[in-house]
Formats: sequence, C-alpha cells, structure tokens
Amino acid sequence: MARKQTRHSANEDLSQDDAAPEPVPPCWLCGRPTGKIVVWHHPVPKSRGGRDVVPMHPICQQTIVANFTNTELQRHGMDVDGLLADPAVRKFVDWVAKKDPDFTATQSKKQR
Repeated sequence: MARKQTRHSANEDLSQDDAAPEPVPPCWLCGRPTGKIVVWHHPVPKSRGGRDVVPMHPICQQTIVANFTNTELQRHGMDVDGLLADPAVRKFVDWVAKKDPDFTATQSKKQR
C-alpha cells in the first residue's frame, strides 16, 4: 500500500508563531483588557431590538444582568456612563479594577 501524502513535509514546522497576536479587546464596562474568555454581550437585549455586541469579562456581564432589567438596559442603550452611574455597578468596577483579567466569581442572586 502506498503512503498518503500530507500537506506538510516532515521537516516543516507546523506552528505559525511568526504571526503577530491579535490585540486584546478591552472590556466595555470596566475598560480592563479581556482575558482568555471573552463574552460578546448585547448592551441592548436582542429581545428589545439590540444588534450590537461588545466584548466583556464574564464577571462584568453577570453584574450587568444581575443589576438591570431588559427595559433598563434598553433605556441606557450603548451608553456605558449611564450604567456606571448606578452605585452598585460603580462599586463593582472600582473593586474589579485591581483583579486579574481572568478573575471570576459567582453572583449569589439577582439584585434587581
């Protein structure tokens, strides 16, 4: 039986480390660089006609979902400053600013 031909020669390096890494997008809420896991969040919920998505940390997205209803998120739209005006969200962002980009924690319950 004949051997199958491969696309790569035996001496060819299979890894492509020469390519420049993609820039890390900043989190929409806290502004820190995102970590290994990036959540693409709809600032205006899809159920309310939102189409745009923004990169976020999972913990930042959980905080928004726990503190705002879909109607409130629709009202704020793409305005992150409106969300940061909420004292609970501002306190969270100030706290998480000192954490590692891959930091995760669970939310105990919705705080609406």
